[in-house]
Amino acid sequence: MEKENRVMDLNQIRITDPFWKEEQELVRREVIPYQWEALNDRIPGAAPSFAMHNFRAARALRLKAREPGFVPPVFTDVPFEVLPEDPARPEEGKFYGFLFQDTDLYKWIEAVAYSLINHPDHALQETASEAVHLIEEAQAEDGYLDTYYILNGRNREFTNLRDHHELYCFGHLTEAAVAWRRATGKNDLIRVAERFADYITRHIGAEEGKKHGYPGHEIAEMALVRLFGETGKRAYLDLARYFIDERGREPNYFALEGQPRPDWQGVEEPYSYYQAHKPVREQDEAKGHAVRAMYLYSGMADIARLTDDESLKNACRKLFRSVSREKMYITGGVGSTNHGEAFTFPFDLPNDMAYAETCAAIGLCFFARRMLEWDVRGEYADVMERALYNGVLSGIALDGKSFFYVNPLEVFPEANHRDLRKTHVKTVRQKWFGCACCPPNIARLIGSLGSYAFTENEDTLFVHLYMSASVTKTVDGKPCRIRMTADSSDPSGWTVRLTVDGAGDEGTDFTLALRLPAWCGEWRLDGADGAEQFVSDSYLYLRRRWREKDEVTLFLSSPVRFLRADSRVRENTGRIAVMHGPLVYCLEEADNGKDLNLLSLADGAGPGDVRFEEMDIAGRKTVALLAPGRRETPVNDRGLYFDADESESSPVTLRLIPYFMWANRGENEMQVWIRR
Repeated sequence: MEKENRVMDLNQIRITDPFWKEEQELVRREVIPYQWEALNDRIPGAAPSFAMHNFRAARALRLKAREPGFVPPVFTDVPFEVLPEDPARPEEGKFYGFLFQDTDLYKWIEAVAYSLINHPDHALQETASEAVHLIEEAQAEDGYLDTYYILNGRNREFTNLRDHHELYCFGHLTEAAVAWRRATGKNDLIRVAERFADYITRHIGAEEGKKHGYPGHEIAEMALVRLFGETGKRAYLDLARYFIDERGREPNYFALEGQPRPDWQGVEEPYSYYQAHKPVREQDEAKGHAVRAMYLYSGMADIARLTDDESLKNACRKLFRSVSREKMYITGGVGSTNHGEAFTFPFDLPNDMAYAETCAAIGLCFFARRMLEWDVRGEYADVMERALYNGVLSGIALDGKSFFYVNPLEVFPEANHRDLRKTHVKTVRQKWFGCACCPPNIARLIGSLGSYAFTENEDTLFVHLYMSASVTKTVDGKPCRIRMTADSSDPSGWTVRLTVDGAGDEGTDFTLALRLPAWCGEWRLDGADGAEQFVSDSYLYLRRRWREKDEVTLFLSSPVRFLRADSRVRENTGRIAVMHGPLVYCLEEADNGKDLNLLSLADGAGPGDVRFEEMDIAGRKTVALLAPGRRETPVNDRGLYFDADESESSPVTLRLIPYFMWANRGENEMQVWIRR
C-alpha cells in the first residue's frame, strides 16, 4: 500500500473539537487582535515591536527615491538590534528592533489567513489587506525586500548570510503569501514573494558570478518548497535543494564570508550552531541553535520527499532519532541551554535551567509532520502530539495575552530572580518580547492545526491526531465527507467515531489509516465488519467500500502513566513524571503549597492509585490528577549539614495539573519530575 501522502488544503477541514476549537477561537478573538496592537506598538508596558514602523519607513523611502537628486542610505556598522533613544518617539525614517523584525508581521498575516479559512471575518481581512498593501509598497523596484537593509543601506545586502536574516525574512514572507492566497484567493502577497524569490535566484546559487551561500537561519528551504507547490516554478525547488546540498561543504561559505565570532573561541565545531559544520547528509546528531535545526531538518525532509533522495531520507531519520531519543524533554521541548538557544550533548536535559524555546517545539511539529509525509510511523506522530499539547501550548496563557519564550520543567521563583544562570527562565508569561518570534508562531500553528491532524494520498485518509473535525476527501472525483468525533471526557479513554457522508448508495473504495498512540494501553474497533484490516508502524488501516452513513468506532484506553527517564538523564534519577493521554502533568505551588522539592510519591503508590477531579483554572475546565504522596518535614535547626538519619514526613494528596496550564494563577513554584 502506498504510504506517501500530502498535506490537505485547510479548506477541506473544519475543526469542531471542543478543546482545539477553543484554542483556535482564542487565537481569533484574543491573540490576533492583541498581536496587531503589539505590531503597532500600542500595548502599554510591552516591549515595542517597531515592525509596522519599519515598513512605513521603507514605503516612505521608496517614494522618496523617485525624487530628483535622491541619495540612497549607505550601510555602516548597524547593530543586530537597534533601539531609539526615546522608545516613545522613534525617528520616522529609521529602522528599529531586531534585524529580523519583518517576520513578526509576516507571521501575523499567516495566522490571520488560517483564521479566515476557519472563520471568515470581513473586518479582519480588510485590516490584513492593508498590511499586505503596505508590504507591497515597501518592496524595492527590483524585488528586494528587507527593511533592515532598505533603511540602513542596500550596499551590504547578502554580505552576511550567516548572521543576518534576509533569507529568514524571505521564508516567513513566503509562508504568509501562500497561506494568504489559499485563504482569500488574492495574488497580491504571492507576487511579492515571487519577486523576492526571483531576486534571490539571480544573486545566490551554484552558477558563476553568484554568491555560493545559504541561509544562516533556516526556513527559506521549506518556504521555497511551498512556493514551488503553489506556483509550479521549478527554479524555487532547485534553489531550496541548492541550499540543502551546499550547506556545510568545504570550503565553508560562512568561513569565507567573515571572521569567526568571538564567542567561538575554543569551540570544537563552531559552525554547528548553524548546522553547517559538515554536509547535511553526513550529520547524525542534532546540534546548534534548536529552532534553526528544526527548520533545516524540515526543509531536508521536504526535499527528500520531492526528490526521493534516499541519502537525505537516511539523514532525516538519524537526526529525528537524535532529537527524540536523546535530546527531547518529556514535554516535547528541545534545546536545553540558553547559551545559543541550543542543543548540548545527549541526555543533558536539566529541568530548572531548560531553555526549550516555544518556537523549537513548534519546529519539531514541522519536522515530524514532514517525516510522516513519506514515512508513516507512529513515532513521528507521537512526538508531534507530545510537542503540540505540552511544549507548544505552554507558550501561551489561557487568556491569550501573555507568552512564554522559555519553557522550564521546574521553577523556584527566588532562584530565577537571584541566580544569573537562571534569569532566562521567566516565572510568569510576558506581554510581548523585543524578539517576538514565539507568539505569532503559536498563532499560525494553532490556526493550521488541521494540516497536522490529517494528510491524504489518492485513496487513503491518514489520521495523525485525534480531534473532532469534518474532513472532505475526494476519491475518483467523488467528494466524501468524513465526520470524526473524538470524545476524551471519560478519563479511562478516548472514543473516536468516524462517519462517512457523500459516498453514495454504490459506495466509494478508500482506506482510513488511524494512528494507535503510544499512550494507548489497549484499543478496540467496532463497526468495521467486512473491512480489510492490518496494523503497520502503529497505524490501523481499514480498507473497504464505504457507503453512506457507514460508521466505525475506535476505543483507545488512556491509563495514567508513571514514566522514568533514561538513566543517563542524571537530573531525573529517582524521579517519575506523570502523563495521562497526550498530556504531561506537573505540580504547582497554588495546589500543593511551597517547597515542592519536599514532596514525593507515597511508598508503593502506582498509576492505579491516581484519582481524577474536575477543576477550573483561569476560567478553563480541566481534570486534575490526585495521587497519594508525602511531604518531608523540613529540618532547619541542625546546621547546614548534619548526620543522615531517618527523615520524617507526613501523608498528603498530590494534585497535578496539565503542564501547559501552569503559571495562569500568578507566580509560583512548578515541578514536572517528582521524587519517588
